[in-house]
Amino acid sequence: MKILDRYILKSFLVPFFATFLIVLFVLVMQALWQTFENIAGKGISLTFIFKFLYYTALMIIPQALPIGVLLSSIMALGSLGENYEFAAAKSAGISLQRMVRPLAILAIFLSGINFLFLNNVYPYAVFKQLNLKQNIKKKQPAMALIPGSFNTEIPDYQIKFEEKYGEDENLLKKVLIYDLKSRRGNQKVITAKNGKIVSEEGSKYMTFVLYDGNYYEEHIRTGSSLAKRKRMPSSNATFKEYEMNIDISSLSEEDLEDEKYKGRHNMLSIQQIKDTLPDLKADYDEYVLLRTKSLNSILKANSLYKYQDSVKPKMITPAILDNFSLNDRINILNTSITIAGRAANNITSNKSVFKFKRKNLNLYDTEFYNRIAFSLSCLLLFFIGAPLGSIIRKGGFGLPMILAISIYVIYFFSNTFGKNLAEESSVSALLGGWIAIFALFPIAFLLTRRATRDKGLFNIDTFTQPIITIFKRLMSKKTPQI
Repeated sequence: MKILDRYILKSFLVPFFATFLIVLFVLVMQALWQTFENIAGKGISLTFIFKFLYYTALMIIPQALPIGVLLSSIMALGSLGENYEFAAAKSAGISLQRMVRPLAILAIFLSGINFLFLNNVYPYAVFKQLNLKQNIKKKQPAMALIPGSFNTEIPDYQIKFEEKYGEDENLLKKVLIYDLKSRRGNQKVITAKNGKIVSEEGSKYMTFVLYDGNYYEEHIRTGSSLAKRKRMPSSNATFKEYEMNIDISSLSEEDLEDEKYKGRHNMLSIQQIKDTLPDLKADYDEYVLLRTKSLNSILKANSLYKYQDSVKPKMITPAILDNFSLNDRINILNTSITIAGRAANNITSNKSVFKFKRKNLNLYDTEFYNRIAFSLSCLLLFFIGAPLGSIIRKGGFGLPMILAISIYVIYFFSNTFGKNLAEESSVSALLGGWIAIFALFPIAFLLTRRATRDKGLFNIDTFTQPIITIFKRLMSKKTPQI
């Protein structure tokens, strides 16, 4: 390795390690701060917290690497330009391409490391961290309850509510509770307009205080026949306030190392996602085919021509209904309304399942393409940062930091925007995963081209010269000739 290459690499690696560690520390602390309220006061050991931070750091490394490459490339090349080292190198016949060649090779190497992390370390870290977070929530089950769906984390109960709000997120709106713990088989349902959760640290009970609701219970004896069950009494009541205690002692005994959550899209390697996608697509296609057959059966599309043949029209006119008598028109319209209503109900009832299956498939599909695209972010951002640093010729943490944050924010939001569009089937998974690369590649190409031609970031003369020329021509016409 030549002395110049070693000097260029040293000028890049020193700020790279500094910025990488700073960014990694900031992002890990941000993740810890977001989860702090779920950890504090739960009797969680310090070793367990360090494990959580360790897995969080492994997840964030693929995100911190591109930021470090971008910022250090701007700082290194900007410092070389600021100290007139570029001018000295050019006077010695060394081009910009030759100077950044070792850095470009290093950027390719870092992209390879990023790919290895995304493909092997990142899924493992997501798997371990998610299970740790879920096990932490078991220390306080109220935090594990999710609005809008049935929560089954608490044994013998199914709890659903529309919204969780308040400073401590313990206030509930539109509560529905199924009590499944009765040994006699009684069916107990409790509904309420509002409610709140009251639980104390270390208590083995969680208290629900419900307001303005209804209580319903069927008294069923074990072993009774269906006919007898229908005749058995039931009780119901309305209440202004109702308090119920739920035993959660079994949850406090749960092992914090328990690993129940696995197989999600972000817990798999690229090869595992690739192997899973055919099964998901086959399941989705089969569901769509079954729903299509069901809808076709409801609409009776295959028998429409038979019905038309059975009803003989009196005359042939362009308007189809005019070919039938008044009674036949009424029968046709009533039948059509009934069938259309059934079809609409069928579509409405299966809409949520259809959207869930489609989005689940999109998650795996988008994750596959996004992993590959995101691993190239180090290389892409280097070819933005390096020419930008050589153009602005400014080192240090001031201007380079502002530029690096601005560029990465554009990349990050483009990537997130593309993933969200792909998950909602607005664009293809390929476009959604690569949209950030497609958006920033022209910028990288333009900056690299201007830097190699030793041009500034913006050539003001390109915009002002035509205006000046037109103005001079107008003034020359107005000036009288002698």
